[in-house]
Amino acid sequence: QVQLVESGGGLVQAGGPLRLSCAASGRTFTFYAMGWFRQAPAKEREFVAAISWSGGSTYYADSVKGRFTISKDNAKATVYLQMDRLKPEDTAVYYCAATRVVFSSRWYGADGYDYWGQGTQVTVSS
Repeated sequence: QVQLVESGGGLVQAGGPLRLSCAASGRTFTFYAMGWFRQAPAKEREFVAAISWSGGSTYYADSVKGRFTISKDNAKATVYLQMDRLKPEDTAVYYCAATRVVFSSRWYGADGYDYWGQGTQVTVSS
């Protein structure tokens, strides 16, 4: 059994920070990476960030690089997405995902992930 639960979404003004959390349970020790994706209305789900299970490697979309930071706490089995200097275009439902795919090149696409959380809404006002 695997379950991912996101939390931390909400309404924030442009320029402000927000931190999302994703708590994992089940056979998480088999995951090679955890990722964050987002999906705005009428748009496709897009890659935001990913982190290797060891935490040694991180990956970011160009649109968020320098503003967002992905991290994880193995003791709490939780992955975080620290979002700073938020922009209105960051508004979306944010999803946590996990993958057992070993090749990092697959971690940039939604089809590379095996498990997904329910999503948490992030709304950035101007």
